Amino acid sequence: MAVTQQLARVPAEYLASCRQSADASPDGDPLWDPPSTDVLDLDWAPFLVERAGELGGLDDVRRSALRQALDGDTAIDLGFLNTHPHAIGSFGPAPTALSAAQVARAAELLGQIDFPALLDALPTDEAEAASLIGSGADKIVGGPKKYVLRHFTALREFYRGASRRQLLVVLWWD
Repeated sequence: MAVTQQLARVPAEYLASCRQSADASPDGDPLWDPPSTDVLDLDWAPFLVERAGELGGLDDVRRSALRQALDGDTAIDLGFLNTHPHAIGSFGPAPTALSAAQVARAAELLGQIDFPALLDALPTDEAEAASLIGSGADKIVGGPKKYVLRHFTALREFYRGASRRQLLVVLWWD
């Protein structure tokens, strides 16, 4: 089974409820089960999206926002989501999250990124572009550019929706 990055949009109250459930449960079960409509599977695209942005000349402010949108932040304590046997991110680093304010800022900056223009800065030959991007991009059926654009667009829309609803975003690898 492949390890992929997952994101969930949740209200602060839901996260508090999960924390309470974990504290009350004898085995630390947080009853984590966000609605599937508020979960995004980014596959293993985060590394490729970030690299394409770097190669395409994405400025530091937006590159930092993209990195935060993909990595989260450790300011919100999510230890209760990382406890065996109910750990949600048992194959990667500990889960992270962005507050509603951080989500709003990330959504704003992601919305300012012209990702097709960044991809236009890459070689037109998909094999050459894949070689520059690295991280297995050469194995992507259909070429890395479409794959990276599709996942960046999904990420941007996901954050836009979370921002509109003033939700937090929780990130983990599973």
